[in-house]
Amino acid sequence: MSQVTLENVAAEAGVSKGGLLYHFKSKDALLAGLIRRLGERADHQLKTAVDQGKSVAEWYLQTPHPDNETDALELALYRSMLAAMRTVDGPHATDEDETDRALSEVMDAWKAGLDSEIHDPIQAEIVRLVGDGVYLRALLGMPQVDPDTYQQVVARLLGR
Repeated sequence: MSQVTLENVAAEAGVSKGGLLYHFKSKDALLAGLIRRLGERADHQLKTAVDQGKSVAEWYLQTPHPDNETDALELALYRSMLAAMRTVDGPHATDEDETDRALSEVMDAWKAGLDSEIHDPIQAEIVRLVGDGVYLRALLGMPQVDPDTYQQVVARLLGR
């Protein structure tokens, strides 16, 4: 984890540390930018899924497949973000922490999408928690739930 420094990020990006600091005033600001960018990617994926006829809930409950190149890249990005978040220096006053604020913004947007589609707030929260758990399993590299069983879980959650 100690390798996640502004110097190493700048070197990997091919810019000077000063150039990096011009755009991101701190490591926390850099991580907040990464979180917001991942949120934008997810929003684009959600829009594409909805345009293809999926519901917000179906998108949120999708299972990432590590064998799929796109999903594997997405999982690697989220793993990197989580690892980097653990290295942010300094005390974390929740109201003041830019990384926490960025993460809350992304999660609140996803929650709003589910809430607008699922009118029972408890059911929307259950869908969100199941989706979070499925994604966490994939991030941790745990075995996936049996696909047939998971389809039945999704069908029950979505009232099918």
